[in-house]
Amino acid sequence: MKVAVSSTGENLDARLDPRFGRCAYFLVVEPEDMSFEAFENESASQRGGAGIQAAQFIASLGVTVVITGNCGPNAVQTLSAAGIELITGQAGVVKGVVERFKKGNLKPTSAATVDSHFGMSTGAGFGRGGGMGRGIGGGRGRGRGMGMSGLAGSRRTGKGPQPEDQELEGFK
Repeated sequence: MKVAVSSTGENLDARLDPRFGRCAYFLVVEPEDMSFEAFENESASQRGGAGIQAAQFIASLGVTVVITGNCGPNAVQTLSAAGIELITGQAGVVKGVVERFKKGNLKPTSAATVDSHFGMSTGAGFGRGGGMGRGIGGGRGRGRGMGMSGLAGSRRTGKGPQPEDQELEGFK
């Protein structure tokens, strides 16, 4: 029996990656003797269809069970069509997760745990704007911002209100 675990690293001491289609690695483990192979997830950087491609790759390895944190609907459907059991909602170190599986403490599911495109970065967006404004500066506002979306939430960088902008607020 081969079990694939979404992983952040290349060994059994790595943490389980909560994303299936966009995980960094897949560790394919033989639970009986804990032998394993690590595979870099080449689907992780795809613009779309990462879950489907990852599921097809896993199926090509002869895996019978996938253990991950979250899995989207397209990947769930692809794994199901390949006859692969899916176990979601897991976290921790890969070795510990496989040990829980060996003891029969993990139950398969057939439902997606996240929407399509979960874990997908929206990329960076740049924008410049000029226009007719009401206030000092003649309405020639220029702004640039970069946004990144990921598991930990959203992080944005760029120019926001500056102290001198706040001081001028009273003159408008």
